[in-house]
Amino acid sequence: MSNKILIPVDFSIHSDKAVEYAVKLATKNNFLIDLLHVFTDHSNIYQNALQDPSLVDPRVPEAKQKMSKLIEAHNQVDSDVQFQALYADGNLYDEVSRLATKEQYSAIIMGTKGAFGLDALLTGSNMFDVFLNTKVPVLAVPYNEKKFKVEKVGLLCNFKYGEIDVLKQATKVYGTDFELVLIHVNTSNESIHNIDKSFDVFIDKIIEETGIEDISYVIKSQTFFVQYKEDISSAIDTVISDELLDVLLVTKSKKSFLRKIIEENIVKRMAYQIQIPKFFARRTEV
Repeated sequence: MSNKILIPVDFSIHSDKAVEYAVKLATKNNFLIDLLHVFTDHSNIYQNALQDPSLVDPRVPEAKQKMSKLIEAHNQVDSDVQFQALYADGNLYDEVSRLATKEQYSAIIMGTKGAFGLDALLTGSNMFDVFLNTKVPVLAVPYNEKKFKVEKVGLLCNFKYGEIDVLKQATKVYGTDFELVLIHVNTSNESIHNIDKSFDVFIDKIIEETGIEDISYVIKSQTFFVQYKEDISSAIDTVISDELLDVLLVTKSKKSFLRKIIEENIVKRMAYQIQIPKFFARRTEV
């Protein structure tokens, strides 16, 4: 099983928050942390510095100094956490994809803003496609995340096995000691009786596959949208607030959490409007 986390860092407050969150996960579950800084403003700034001392750009030692200070600051708090500093030239997401293919990571953890943040990844349809299709889960951590807590975890649910697969990927990062809240948005106006029966079957499958037994569920009906004039992402935000969720798990698949999710660009909107850490993953099986 993979026991490493990858974090793109630009030394902003947003990537610092991602590192802080990852350190707490590493302390809890013994992860190794790879910190990646990419020199994006010059094609060979880092390689030139390695190959010829006369070509060392001042931005290279500056970045290395910032990286050393970042690692040192966290080691002073918890010396058991192991970091590896990585540097590369070029496009950030090409390098993230290359590393994610080469190494086995449990997750890529990102701040939500900044040059290396999730908002940069979601700028442009091509980058959004990378986000949707990357096989390694992306865990987005908002800067306003105050206290590390994983007591209630929400899972967007449409009774697809791929959602259980995403949950299993999340347990590799968070463990299983939490209450699971399944969130179903009833866009097809299915009867509550039928949805309850679907939940009974789905919950039994979750228990069988993961061992998680502390499970509840929430149904948002079509009347909710009509009455409050809200869309799906707003309904999900309401559940996050009402249930006091600590983390939300989102399945990145056009075949899972409703095609309408993709059609309304809900995944992208949820990624932009992050109240709590959100774990975006796709099912690992074809």
